[in-house]
Amino acid sequence: MTSTAFSSPPFQFPVPDFMASDSAPDDDSYCPSPAQNPTPTPTLPPAQLLNLSFNQDHGCFAAGTDLGFRIYNCDPFREIFRRDFGPRGAVGLVQMLFRCNILTIVGGGPDPLYSPNKVMIWDDHQSRCIGELSFRSEVKAVKLRRDRIVVVLVQKIFVYNFADLKLLHQIETIANPKGLCEVSHVGPQAVLVCPGLQKGQIRVEHYGSKRTKFIMAHDSRLACFALTQDGRLLATASSKGTLIRVFNTLDGSLLQEVRRGADRAEIHSLAFSANAQWLAVSSDKGTIHVFNLKVDSGSLEPRSPSESSPPNPSGVSSLSFMKGVLPRYFSSEWSVAKFHLHEGLEYIVAFGHQKNTVVVLGMDGSFYRCEFDPVNGGEMTQLEYYNFLKPEETF
Repeated sequence: MTSTAFSSPPFQFPVPDFMASDSAPDDDSYCPSPAQNPTPTPTLPPAQLLNLSFNQDHGCFAAGTDLGFRIYNCDPFREIFRRDFGPRGAVGLVQMLFRCNILTIVGGGPDPLYSPNKVMIWDDHQSRCIGELSFRSEVKAVKLRRDRIVVVLVQKIFVYNFADLKLLHQIETIANPKGLCEVSHVGPQAVLVCPGLQKGQIRVEHYGSKRTKFIMAHDSRLACFALTQDGRLLATASSKGTLIRVFNTLDGSLLQEVRRGADRAEIHSLAFSANAQWLAVSSDKGTIHVFNLKVDSGSLEPRSPSESSPPNPSGVSSLSFMKGVLPRYFSSEWSVAKFHLHEGLEYIVAFGHQKNTVVVLGMDGSFYRCEFDPVNGGEMTQLEYYNFLKPEETF
C-alpha cells in the first residue's frame, strides 16, 4: 500500500522549464539554477558518494552524498550546482528530469535527510520539496519521464501521473533488492521494463497498446538491464555476467547475444548509444566494454553491411565457422573496444554526446571521457579525467 502527501490540496506541479517544447534543449539554461539567496554552508568534511545517476539524455548526472546532492554537466564537464544540507542530510537516491528544475530525492545512508520510505519531489527554483510519496518499505529506485514517476520497492512498482501524482498502475515483482526498472523517455507512450515473478524473467509494459509481454531472458537472476530511448530494444545481463542479450520488446524475440568474458562478473550498468548502434557495459572487473549492435532499432532488422563495422571489429571469434561443434564460447561475439579501470570499484557508463565517446562515472568520484575507434576497435583513448568530489576550482 502507498499513501500520497501533497504540499497543499488540490496539488498541481509548477510547469518545468522544458515543458513548453517537445524536447529538452542541451543548453545550460534548462539546468536547475542556484537558489536566489542561499544560506552560507559551514565548512564540511569531504562528501561520501551514496548514489550516481545520469539524466535521461546522458548530458548531466546527479550524485547523492552523505551531505546532500550535486548536479554536474557532462560536456563540458563542470559542476552545475550543489545542495549541501549538513551532517544529517544524506541523499541515497537522486533523479533528474532531463534538465528541468524538478528532481526526486530519497533519503539514505546512516543519517538520511528524509525517510528512505519516501520519495520527495524537489523544485530547485523554490529550493524546497513540493510533494512526497510515502510507502511502507524502503524505496529502491525512482525512474522519471515527462509524464510519469515510477517508484520501485523490493517487490512492487508504482506508476504515477507526474502532473497530479495520481496512482495509475501497480506491478508485483520477484524480490528486486537492486530496484531494477527502466522506462522509455522518447515518444508519447511509455514502455516500462521490470523483473517478472520468476527468476530471470522480464516484464514489459507497453502502455500505449495496453499490452504486457514476458521475456525469459536468463536462467539465473537478473543483474542489470537497459532500454533504448524509444523502448524498442532491451539489453539484459544475469548474475553470471558473462553474456549480454538484446531483445525486441514488441515481440520478445532475442536479436543478438554478446559475450563480456568467460569469468563471472557483477554487471553494474548497460547503456545503448542514442542511435542504438553500440552497447556499453561496466562490471566489477574494472573493464568497460563497447559492443557493435547489428540490429536497426528503427526497423528491428539486421543492419546493412555498410552500416556495420568492417570485418571482425565486432569481435566475432575467428573460430565461429566451428559453431555447433565447439562450445558456444568459441563462436561468441566479443566487444569492439575496452577501457581498463580499477577492479572492484562500481562504475556506471553512458555514451557521450560527441561521436564515439563514452562517459564513465565511478563511486570513487571519478569522471572519465573516452573515445573508441569504431573501425579498428582495441583499447579506448582517455580524453578527460576529473575527481568530481574535489573542490570545484580543481575542474
